[in-house]
Formats: sequence, structure tokens, C-alpha cells
Amino acid sequence: MKKSVLIAVASLAIGFLSNNAIAQTQQQDTTAKAAPATTQAATAASSGDVVGVLATTTDFAPLALAVKTADLEATLKGPGPFTIFAPNDVAFSKVPKPTMDDLTKDHAKLAKLLKYHVVAGKYTKADIIKALSAGKGKASLKTIDGEVLNLSVNDKSNLQIVDAKGNAAQVISFDTMASNGVVHGLNGVLMPQ
Repeated sequence: MKKSVLIAVASLAIGFLSNNAIAQTQQQDTTAKAAPATTQAATAASSGDVVGVLATTTDFAPLALAVKTADLEATLKGPGPFTIFAPNDVAFSKVPKPTMDDLTKDHAKLAKLLKYHVVAGKYTKADIIKALSAGKGKASLKTIDGEVLNLSVNDKSNLQIVDAKGNAAQVISFDTMASNGVVHGLNGVLMPQ
């Protein structure tokens, strides 16, 4: 039993390290093409709050707009710390248009959805690995609304979060630091009950 847990944790760590190496290689390739934007985003990420990070990172533009629409900017500009599991633009494009239209009209529903992606506390990739190790490959984090996000490692050694409806989203980027927390990118939108 201990051996299988150690193997799962080792696989997770290797998967994370491999994802970072691939992401760094891809980032180096794109830096040559878009150096000013990358430099601007990196500067904002290292000195701004989580709202600033979302607003200055093009992958999170729909989320930044949703945060503004739901009047959550003041909350997320607070001292925190916060961990945001941020759906990227592709994730938002997968949400059916009628659902998105409904959410943008009902600010309370939108706020509930967005708060489901925010955890009180700062959980870096290293902290998540520790939690998964302690939980034998599984971990739970409470959102700022008191809901639970279930984290685990899928069969491809990727970190995934399963929402209240049983849908899984993978964490595709880690540790974009902000002055009041950290942002991790997701490839899906999590849906609360």
C-alpha cells in the first residue's frame, strides 16, 4: 500500500516537473515572438494582486471580465491570501452560450460560480503535492464559500479537480504568483451544486 502511494506521488512529481519543462520550452518559443506581452504579464504577475494577474494574462481575459461583472474585484483585491484555480479562455469557450448568457445576467449565480474557483490560503504546487502525499493521492480544499474541491492525480499523472457535478478539469499551469496569492490555470470551468 505504501509502495503504491509512493509510486503515485513520485509519478505526480515527475508529471509536474515534465509539465513545467514543456511549459518553459513553449514559453521560450513564444517569448521570441511576443516579448513585450510576456514581459508585461510577468511583471504584473510578480507585483500585482490576483485580479491584476488575471487582467494582464491574456489566457484569463474571460475570467477577469467575469470577476468584474460579478463585482468580486474588491474581494479578490483584499489581503487574502487566495489560491485561484483559473479557467483559461478555451475553458470558457466550452461553456454553452445559453449558460454563459444566463450567468452574465444573474450576477449572484456568476459570483457563486467564480467563488467556487477560489480557495482561502496560498497553495503553491509544492503545497498541493504535500497535501496529495498526506492524503495518499487525494486532497480536498475549501473554497471561500465553504464548498469542497476534490484534487487527485489522473491516470496520466496530471493534477485534476473534480467539481460537485462530477466533472473533472486539469490544472495546466502552476504558480503564477501575485501579491495576495497564487493563480493556477485550468482547462475547464468547475460547476458548483
